Amino acid sequence: MAAMRESDPSLGYLTKKETEVKLPRPTRVKNKTPAPIQITAEQLLREARERQEAEIRPPKQKITDASELADYRLRKRKEFEDLIRRVRWNTSVWVKYAQWEESQKDFARARSVWERALEVDYRNPTLWLKYAEVEMKNRFINHARNVWDRAVQLLPRIDQLWYKYIHMEEMLGNVAGARQIFERWMAWEPDHHGWAAYIKFELRYNEVGRAREIYERYVRCHPTVKSWIRFAKFEMKNGEVARARNCYERAIERLGEDGQTEELFVAFAEFEERCKEIERARVIYKYALDHIPKGQAEELYRKFVTFEKQYGDREGIEDVIVGKRRFQYEEEIAKNPLNYDTWFDYVRLEENAGNKERIREVYERAIANLPPAEEKRYWQRYIYLWIYYAVFEELEAQDMDRTQEVYRECLKLIPHKKFTFAKMWMMAAQFEIRQKNLKAARQVLGNAIGMAPKDKIFKKYIEIELQLGNFNRCRTLYEKYLEWAPANCYAWSKFAELERSLGETERARAIFELAIAQPALDMPELLWKAYIDFEIAEGEPDRTRQLYDRLLDRTKHLKVWISYAMFEATSGIEEETNEIEMQDEALIEQRLLRSRGVFERAFDYFRTSAPEQKEERAMLLEEWLNMESKFGSIGDVSLVQKKLPRKVKRKRAIVTEDSTPAGYEEYYDYIFPDEVAMAPNLKILEAAYKWKKQKVDDED
Repeated sequence: MAAMRESDPSLGYLTKKETEVKLPRPTRVKNKTPAPIQITAEQLLREARERQEAEIRPPKQKITDASELADYRLRKRKEFEDLIRRVRWNTSVWVKYAQWEESQKDFARARSVWERALEVDYRNPTLWLKYAEVEMKNRFINHARNVWDRAVQLLPRIDQLWYKYIHMEEMLGNVAGARQIFERWMAWEPDHHGWAAYIKFELRYNEVGRAREIYERYVRCHPTVKSWIRFAKFEMKNGEVARARNCYERAIERLGEDGQTEELFVAFAEFEERCKEIERARVIYKYALDHIPKGQAEELYRKFVTFEKQYGDREGIEDVIVGKRRFQYEEEIAKNPLNYDTWFDYVRLEENAGNKERIREVYERAIANLPPAEEKRYWQRYIYLWIYYAVFEELEAQDMDRTQEVYRECLKLIPHKKFTFAKMWMMAAQFEIRQKNLKAARQVLGNAIGMAPKDKIFKKYIEIELQLGNFNRCRTLYEKYLEWAPANCYAWSKFAELERSLGETERARAIFELAIAQPALDMPELLWKAYIDFEIAEGEPDRTRQLYDRLLDRTKHLKVWISYAMFEATSGIEEETNEIEMQDEALIEQRLLRSRGVFERAFDYFRTSAPEQKEERAMLLEEWLNMESKFGSIGDVSLVQKKLPRKVKRKRAIVTEDSTPAGYEEYYDYIFPDEVAMAPNLKILEAAYKWKKQKVDDED
């Protein structure tokens, strides 16, 4: 067939070569520079619209006699036939052809076109629908019946054909004929909509008996919950309560356990509720809860709760729901007793029920399931069972002896040599404090420090003693804390802060000295800052300078230099202002000289010992310049300005780990005046920079 199409042009097919579109070869753009005159898209569209020629439309043809009409019809038919030969499979072409023949009132030719179209594609429902509509529109009823008969016979699964056919007969008043068509359709066992349409048809003519018979056939054809519920609602609507109840009962019996769903029981119970049969409805709900899987009965539970709230007592509904959920949790626990989330849900259920014995029983069973290994990650969820147990005994049961026993047993169970839980120790101590047993609380926290010391335990113990005003105990605890963690800067700082608050300045200073003498510290910068702030607050500038010098012996960080210089500039000044105005100019000048001396020392260090830290040196000069400007006329801004660097953008190669080049990256470099004097190549760059700047100024 494909060979015939390509070889014989008279068949109306185009060969591949004839339909191939040849596109021009894309030319390569050699000159990509912008044109001197830019043309916008808006301008192109406007010019195209202005130069567009007037549209040439063929004149309207007026037919004056029969010969011209015949010529016109012949020409149009030839056009349609040629088009059909080219696109025979296109349904719209056939439809237009047939509709044109209809407009010419040549119904025989129109039917011929429709029939030819159906020979091409009889499975297309659109052709049948439009064909029948043409016959009906022109009142050819028998022809329309013939079309519909053939359509439903060839395409019985297209519901729209049946609907249209029945609608035509019903509009003509042929009720018997419409019923007969429905019967033919029902023989094909359509879906729910088809049966519903047949039932509505009978009800429109008050044929309730016929509708009931159709429902019987419907539930046999589709034995589903949906069909039975519709049948029961139909009977209820017609006032047949016994028949409706019979429908629900037959549905439960015939569908069996697999077909008994939540929807069916809810509908049955609501039916009995509407009939004021409260006990019947309750029995249905309970039967459903016993036979439907728990995961598929959420809506049923909700309906049952609403029903009991309206008609029953609280105890009854709670017993039912708690019993079912208890059974569900027991099943889950039997599968995985180490699923602590299930235990939490189970305990919460029992706590809502309020039976203390049951609650204790569930807690005891839960804590008996130890984690599989002595690793903290396995115990993190488990330990909360003990916490909830203790909280329940204290707050709900108000049994303090059992609460104390829960804490004691839990602390015995935890393997403290491998890990511990500071939260449990602190909760046990706080419980003893609430019982006004301070000795027992100290014993718990002391055992915690002895068996498994942690930061949280030390902090909480010190906080308790501090609130009680036992400062000697606080000192002892800080000493043990620092023996356990000598690198903890927080403990050192808080210890010194305690001594200072008690007026023991020398003790606080001695603690700071011991702290900075430690070989290893976790956050030394915070400790040094606390020590320096302490000396400043005590009004000891000489000691503060000594501390800064000692700190600079250990680190030459930029922040240390700036902090030292700012201290010298503001030492003894009570109020900060933008312009430092004080009566004693000699004192101001002395502070300026000291601060300037620190900045000069820092600048010399970064220039000679750390020349690679150019950015830090530039930041230092900026702070120095701000300091000189704050001193007003006394400060020497020019002293710093001649040291300021010039910021330039440069590129450097990027090399990966395996020494392969990966491109370039831009970075900012700082060129200082002293480097320009030392490096000849930098002098050339400086001269080029000045020349470029002068050229730009001349152009402006």
